[in-house]
Amino acid sequence: MQQIVNFIIRNKTFLLFLLLFVISLVLTIQSHSYHQSKFVHSANFLSGGIYKSANNISQYFSLKRQNEILSEENSRLNTLIYNGEDSISAFVLDSSKFGIPYEFTAAKVIKNSYSLSNNILLIDKGKRDSLAQDFGVINSKGIIGIIDNVSKKYATVISVLNSSISISAKLKKTNHFGSLAWDSKSHEFIQLIDIPKIAPVEIGDTIVTSGRSTIFPRGIQIGVVNDFKLDAAENYYNINIKLFNDMTNIEHVYVIKNIDAEEIDNLLNGINE
Repeated sequence: MQQIVNFIIRNKTFLLFLLLFVISLVLTIQSHSYHQSKFVHSANFLSGGIYKSANNISQYFSLKRQNEILSEENSRLNTLIYNGEDSISAFVLDSSKFGIPYEFTAAKVIKNSYSLSNNILLIDKGKRDSLAQDFGVINSKGIIGIIDNVSKKYATVISVLNSSISISAKLKKTNHFGSLAWDSKSHEFIQLIDIPKIAPVEIGDTIVTSGRSTIFPRGIQIGVVNDFKLDAAENYYNINIKLFNDMTNIEHVYVIKNIDAEEIDNLLNGINE
């Protein structure tokens, strides 16, 4: 403490000058709009730089996880390329393997909600990238959702964690299919309903898309059976599915366009009419 007092006594002239300088600077900024605007601009520039640096650091530390995801995807694609198998358990870019021509557009998620009852994602692709409503969205681990609204440069996606969503899905080992529905309880699980009780359901079974709509090809991964029970009438199973995707950590996705969707829909609508 005595050293601090001695320091102040030795430098009292300089410290007094510094105090008066700061007071005069504050008064000048407050009394002149030009100086005030310059000060605010400098402060914004500094804070913006700090936020940018923090974001860069965050992205740097997430590179390892993103590289792991890309490595997984490359491994699956290489397996399909070199084995030449029509595997329905992996994500496939070759649209000819689905029997229906599909186009895939890569996009990045810039906003993602997962704690609401009706969650959505925002991606950085839109009409200028030929995206439209009702296009499916997936990543290397499985389904993400369905495009809802599209602007010139962006699109919103109805997440699988949305109480309004309905996607046709089936047991991978059979052709028994039902509809996905979310009970809004957990971001790790989604429910599959209307599977008939004659279906051989077991814990650990893989659930995939059924391909019974023009949105998703058949065989896109969804998750595995965690538990199941019969409904009140004991005619259908209600199945709790553990999602393959961690819906709290989605960054890179693929948007699926079924080139023949319009032709198929027109044909079906004509039959219904």
